[in-house]
Amino acid sequence: MVGSTDKRIALMDGDVALPRKNGELVFQAPWEGRVFGLAVALSDCQLYPWDEFRAQLIQKIASAEAQGDPSTYYERWLAAFESLLLARGVITQEELDARTVAYESGERDVE
Repeated sequence: MVGSTDKRIALMDGDVALPRKNGELVFQAPWEGRVFGLAVALSDCQLYPWDEFRAQLIQKIASAEAQGDPSTYYERWLAAFESLLLARGVITQEELDARTVAYESGERDVE
């Protein structure tokens, strides 16, 4: 299953293409790599199909661009990931809000 996800990630193109430099993935901050890894790992564990995540990402990117939202690629990736986890009942809005506050406050800041 891992190979299948790896191939799907490599084939992402257009607006959903991952930021790369010289073929390598580019992350501007540690949290970007973490949310990328979480999305991939949960798909590999068959919590959701990769195509379902990709569809959420396409929707978030399109919505942000239509609204002139200046958010970054990985902020949109995070929004897609959160939406998918909420829709599947993996996490509640209350749990998500509590974790967001913990990270924003530095309480859960992990490098």
